[in-house]
Amino acid sequence: MMLTNVLLQYVDRGERIRVIYEKEKYVFAVQLDKDTSMPKTIDREEIESEIYNNILIKIADTFIGNIDESSIPAKQRIKRDEEWEYLNHVWPVHAEELIDRRKRSRLIRKKADEIGIQELKLKRILTRFWQRGMTKNALLADYKNSGGKGKERKLKNNKVGRPKKADYIGEVQEGINITDEIKKIINLSVNKFYRKKEKPTLKAAYNSMLREFFSDRYVEDGEIKYKVWSKDRIPTYDQFYYWFKKFEDIKKDITFRGSSKEFDLNHRSITGTSAMETDGPGTRFQIDATVADVYLLSSINRNRVIGRPIVYMVMDVYSRLVTGIYTGLEGPSWMGAMMALDNMVADKVAFCKKYDIGIDKEQWPANHLPEIIIADRGGFEGYSVENLINNLNVKIENTPPYRGDLKGIVERSFRTTNEKLKHKTPGAIQKEFRQRGDRDYRLDATLTLEEFTQIIIKMVMHHNQKIVSGYNMDKEMISDELTPTPINLWNWGIKNKKGRLKIVDRDIMRLNLLPRGSASISRAGLKFKKLFYSSQKAIEEQWFIKSKQRRVEVVYDPRNMNYIYVMHEDGRGYEVCHLLEKSIQYKGCVLEEILFQEELKEERIEWERDAQNQLQMDVDKEIEDIINKSKKKKKETVAETTSKAKKLRDIRVNRALEKEMNRDKESFEMGIEEKEGIVKNFNNEKKDEAEEQDSRKTKLMEKIRMKRDEKFGR
Repeated sequence: MMLTNVLLQYVDRGERIRVIYEKEKYVFAVQLDKDTSMPKTIDREEIESEIYNNILIKIADTFIGNIDESSIPAKQRIKRDEEWEYLNHVWPVHAEELIDRRKRSRLIRKKADEIGIQELKLKRILTRFWQRGMTKNALLADYKNSGGKGKERKLKNNKVGRPKKADYIGEVQEGINITDEIKKIINLSVNKFYRKKEKPTLKAAYNSMLREFFSDRYVEDGEIKYKVWSKDRIPTYDQFYYWFKKFEDIKKDITFRGSSKEFDLNHRSITGTSAMETDGPGTRFQIDATVADVYLLSSINRNRVIGRPIVYMVMDVYSRLVTGIYTGLEGPSWMGAMMALDNMVADKVAFCKKYDIGIDKEQWPANHLPEIIIADRGGFEGYSVENLINNLNVKIENTPPYRGDLKGIVERSFRTTNEKLKHKTPGAIQKEFRQRGDRDYRLDATLTLEEFTQIIIKMVMHHNQKIVSGYNMDKEMISDELTPTPINLWNWGIKNKKGRLKIVDRDIMRLNLLPRGSASISRAGLKFKKLFYSSQKAIEEQWFIKSKQRRVEVVYDPRNMNYIYVMHEDGRGYEVCHLLEKSIQYKGCVLEEILFQEELKEERIEWERDAQNQLQMDVDKEIEDIINKSKKKKKETVAETTSKAKKLRDIRVNRALEKEMNRDKESFEMGIEEKEGIVKNFNNEKKDEAEEQDSRKTKLMEKIRMKRDEKFGR
């Protein structure tokens, strides 16, 4: 890299230097902003690295110009020629010694003595020569900066400027001179009273200045009032306006009265183009979304209007080629952007075929990843952007809010698209506000989403073959007689510029676009978002029995939760996990619906929690009442002197007795109807029934005695 005589500036500290000499490993430079500046040694690799990393930047050389020799006064020319002679004794012959700090001082002292001038003067001649471009005219004095051009005059007591006209009584109002103090007041008043969010008029700011600085204050009826001074003691509005324009700072005015965003969007200087930031196709893609100005019908029932579709578009900055689109009802959001990015790497022939449009590969050759994607912060912040950056090496540049101008190419394309839709498509929005009696344009909606997509594809195909107006063509393009259409620019750029485009497998792209989550492994399956999944690999490797890990990272599509995907360790493959039977009620549901249903269930449970708590308390109380009654009966019937052994004796016999009694109670008796607490016996009288019960008891007691006799061997 040749650096001799190049002007450089440090970005961080503003220091400017000029390189005056080069060697293999070193360069020698002088500072521009010093009265005397001797060369300092800089390592070549260091300075080249700083230039590469934009720590040092090249700046325009304002010292070298075209000066007409005849325009230089004779006095200056003689002085320049004299100093040029002095210089020739030192620089060309002894350049190596001058850049060596160990030999420099001795050489300058020696040459100053030989020439017959002071050492300091020779240093200043050398400094000016080095700093100003190392030309003969670099030694010219700065007399061009002398004089009063553009400077303000020093005012005396008399009023300057055009005399005032006589007023209606014949008196001349002289007014006042605008002194430095008055200028300060005007400047302060502009800042204080004009540059405000309320956007006051300049006349209102002038009146506020008069009240604040050119009036007497007095109190009347408890209120402060102002009396403005006479006209010969205050600046006129014309004077105020003149100095307002003199001090005018458009950026400040718009920023303080509006916002910095408004200035950047509508008033900043436009000295470059978007293509200046690229060096070939694929360097930068711009992506953005808009709501189309047309209403659509349902594909299921054309009597139903479904509203306006979202159009996403991805464009190559260098060639203006549309590289991806999405028309649908998702967004503007990450879901819509995800679909557009998926289309960006898709085979466009197959994509168009889905909509019954036949094209050749050459008509729409884009199915690549770029180096950089420029997008809105809202649509691209978070989500799976990190996957694009880390896994696919795609940089994401987010524009600030309300700065659509930073995506000017795709924004312009949207405006063109909407203009065409308005004039050709039924159901298009013709004006922002309908007047009373106007037909509702939504009733004219005719197209379905699929038909609208067909129109967008046709418009994209036309755009890709249309001449780009105002495109700054390289001289090589002109030499090759290139017609600046997006297709031609794309193909020419791939052939002649740096290759920035990358090919990626579409499934890998989708896995990096879809959101990720963490699923827990349990005996019931893979649990994710309260749904349960399984896979062939999970069953074969017995994840649900002896898994060493408790969680696994998964990829999922919120629009279809029937499947989730577990990435392989190499990141190039995936395992499909299907929904288990226990979660089958959510088959075919989108994630939002599942979450809504789960939240609804939780809310219902929470809503009933108070009633459940009360129910539990009531049951506990009833159980306690039964236990307390039982304790009371036991206390009444069991003697306190009964021993523990006696209480536990004959458990089996007692159990048998109780079983027999229960069997008697539980036995079925046919022909008896129980209704409303009334028992009707259709076979026997009450008396017979009582006798029968006594007989049963006698038989039961006999059985118990027999059991006892068998136990004790009697």
